[in-house]
Amino acid sequence: MGRCLAQQLAARGAALALADVSEKRLEETVAALGKTERKVSLHVVNVAEEREVQRFAEEVAREHGRATVLFNNAGVALLGQLEEISLKDFRWLMDINFWGVVYGVTYFLPLLKKEKRAHIVNTSSLLGFFGASGQGAYCASKFAVRGYTESLHHELLGTNVGVTCVHPGFVRTEIAASAKVGEKADGSLRQDSLARFAKVARTDAMTAAAKILRGVELGKPRVLIGADAYFVDIWQRLKPASYWNFLARQFEDPGAKAG
Repeated sequence: MGRCLAQQLAARGAALALADVSEKRLEETVAALGKTERKVSLHVVNVAEEREVQRFAEEVAREHGRATVLFNNAGVALLGQLEEISLKDFRWLMDINFWGVVYGVTYFLPLLKKEKRAHIVNTSSLLGFFGASGQGAYCASKFAVRGYTESLHHELLGTNVGVTCVHPGFVRTEIAASAKVGEKADGSLRQDSLARFAKVARTDAMTAAAKILRGVELGKPRVLIGADAYFVDIWQRLKPASYWNFLARQFEDPGAKAG
């Protein structure tokens, strides 16, 4: 989704500071942008490392002189039951999915506060609404992003900085293909997960990016993407203690019970 956001922002004439842990992917994103009207700077950043995010903010201030909208959307997936993933695996995921968001907000908020109007966009997930078997670490990170972002929204009400928490449903991105398999989990989980993801991922990344940008324009504190995200949000409210088996069948989880 990050690349699609960059393409749509560039088409609107925005200056961009693009960050990725991979220099190759940054170059591919620039190529996808085509000719741009405004400055585009590239920054190789591992968001799991606080010092690198701090450096990124300093580079943006130096090269652009300002920051108006911050998108925290780096994310990784980890496959396996909680007993099958190591603490090292768990920390790896939390460092990227949660602490990367915290570092981004911490080091960019002073820049954002200097603007007449600014915005922070943090990406949670539909898995920030319910706990899913085999996705415990990912759910924990996305619940954390949701709680952090909603608190931040309340704290910044009435200021120049708006805050949006994004809850994408299953969007066709590379997250499933790049997912890490837990240390003690069966290696076949990857192919099983990819097959199920291909069936349930009905929203394309360009559509998701457009909805995020519209949410920012409207100042929405929460943006849900895809019919699946709306359905899950409603279902877990209706069945807060018994939502899982029904949802597991809907998402073709192998552990779902029949009936």
